[in-house]
Amino acid sequence: MSLLGSHFEIDTDANLRVDDPAPPSLDWANVSEIRKADAPSGSGDDSFGQGSKEDTAVPTVVDGSIPPNKSDLLNFGTYFESTPAGDFLHMFWHRVQEPSGTTNMDFEFNQSDVVSANGVTPVRTAGDLLIQYDLAQGGTNPQLFLSLWVASGPGSQCEASNSTPCWGTRVSLSAAGDATGSINTSAIPAAQSDGLGNVSARTFGEASVDFSAIVGDDECISFGSAYLKSRSSDSFTAALKDFIAPAPTDLNNCAKVIIRKVTDPAEDPAVTMFDYTTAFETETEVNPTFSLGDGGVQEYDNVFLGTGLTVSEDPPPTGWDFDNVNCSASTGVTPSIVGPLVTFDLDDNTDVLDCTYTNIARGVIIVEKITDDGFGAFEFTSGTLSPSPFTLTTTAAGDAGKDSETFSDLPPGTYDVDETVPANWNLVSATCDDGSDPSAIGLSAGETVTCTFHDARERGAILISKIAKHAAAAGGEMPHAGVTFTVTGGELAAGGVTAVTDANGEACVAGLVVSALVGTYTVTETVPSGYHVVSANPQTAFVSESEADCDPITPGASVAFENMPLTNLTVSVDSQIVGGTSSTIECVPGLPDPDFTTPASGDGSLSLNDLDPQTVVCTIVIDP
Repeated sequence: MSLLGSHFEIDTDANLRVDDPAPPSLDWANVSEIRKADAPSGSGDDSFGQGSKEDTAVPTVVDGSIPPNKSDLLNFGTYFESTPAGDFLHMFWHRVQEPSGTTNMDFEFNQSDVVSANGVTPVRTAGDLLIQYDLAQGGTNPQLFLSLWVASGPGSQCEASNSTPCWGTRVSLSAAGDATGSINTSAIPAAQSDGLGNVSARTFGEASVDFSAIVGDDECISFGSAYLKSRSSDSFTAALKDFIAPAPTDLNNCAKVIIRKVTDPAEDPAVTMFDYTTAFETETEVNPTFSLGDGGVQEYDNVFLGTGLTVSEDPPPTGWDFDNVNCSASTGVTPSIVGPLVTFDLDDNTDVLDCTYTNIARGVIIVEKITDDGFGAFEFTSGTLSPSPFTLTTTAAGDAGKDSETFSDLPPGTYDVDETVPANWNLVSATCDDGSDPSAIGLSAGETVTCTFHDARERGAILISKIAKHAAAAGGEMPHAGVTFTVTGGELAAGGVTAVTDANGEACVAGLVVSALVGTYTVTETVPSGYHVVSANPQTAFVSESEADCDPITPGASVAFENMPLTNLTVSVDSQIVGGTSSTIECVPGLPDPDFTTPASGDGSLSLNDLDPQTVVCTIVIDP
């Protein structure tokens, strides 16, 4: 008796067990239905009273026992089955005893979750369902009918009332082949009743309806609750009697798709938008498209069931890469994921495709060149950055003259960069502001890393050595201390720098830029009084890289000076008789002949100053 396309068993003799063991057979014993029990029979049992009928929008709820000739309800249940052939709604009712008259059970399905003025039943809205199960006294073949709640319009739409709101003209689902049902003609033992206890004959009935035929395939309908009630007779206008309060059903014919967006790193949701395309249909759209920023969520609650449905992220904006899509939060769906394309089937109204797309931002590496002094061109190479090699040229010392190369749109990963240090330059430091070593720059998503290379020109020194001749010194010469020298050239200021020899006759002038970059230097001695320089003065020095203490020193940066002490010579005559004699003094070497002639007094001296060591011969002629 099951409906075509349904796997749910509706037995001629209604029961709850699975009679056909071959899957996918279904019955109440192996499904998780929505089940609701009535309040206990007796004075505390609730029912409808005061003449409430089906068209009563807010039926009156009263307490009291149900007469034995009426249906005293115990339980009801509903189960929604989705199959490739369509959706099916299954229902059962369970009562205390068979009444003396007809069996009239009405299942009401409501869309609204707002409770009406009676505090029990929901507010009815247009399109609510009333499925009527009518069985003649002693009968075994129930007839099932459908009415929809009509909220407004002419009374001609109503089944029984003359005005709206009302239940609309009922349709025979049984006659249309869209429903089937049965009643248990034999008792059901407790062991086979799926928790209902011992079930007497004719106290359990079940039915199936083709839900797709009821609501159609072109709209999504959701019913949040259902309840069961009994009528006093088979007349639609008969008074309502017992009922079982509403139970939540979450009954609908559509599934849900949820797409979430995450970016790494996180950013303002309005900054970057990612576009998505789909291949599925909702109640209002065919293949909807949408865009999401970080933290955004797109949710479709009304996706029609189907197979081979897809959702995919479009190529991401510049500066971003697709990382992964995670659909582990889905329910009832096992999607196929290839890159950003998710392919899935929705075959049940409880199916939820819940996927999170993650994109990672590309990063930036800036290579920065600073010369601590001077300027120049510097070549860099990399095995991971392009172009390579590249040249950075500074224009002045410090930040003001720096140069840089920016590498953008880089996927997260490890990169490297290395400087080929030019001749006569030294690499002072190479650091990255994220703590990475330039040989292994760890670039994270969306990160900007600046790696700075500091170079300084090589520097050296000039060693000045100074000796002086001295008659008393061992070997005839000694270190000459206290002599001032001036070094000019290179990049020194016009006046140069000065140095004074120490007790060893040496002076070390350090901190000079090497001559290969700035040219040679000139060393000039300020010759002290009483000496004559016998070496070249000034002298040229070629500075190479060396220690600041001149130890060791390259030959080209070592200059030596030698001084000779000078002598003053005086030859005097003293005429004992004033004017008594006249004398001439002639010394070789000396002044032009004669070197000196005494005045009239006959007295006088010849002085020869600043004489180098030599033999001086003086001829003195005394003329009486």
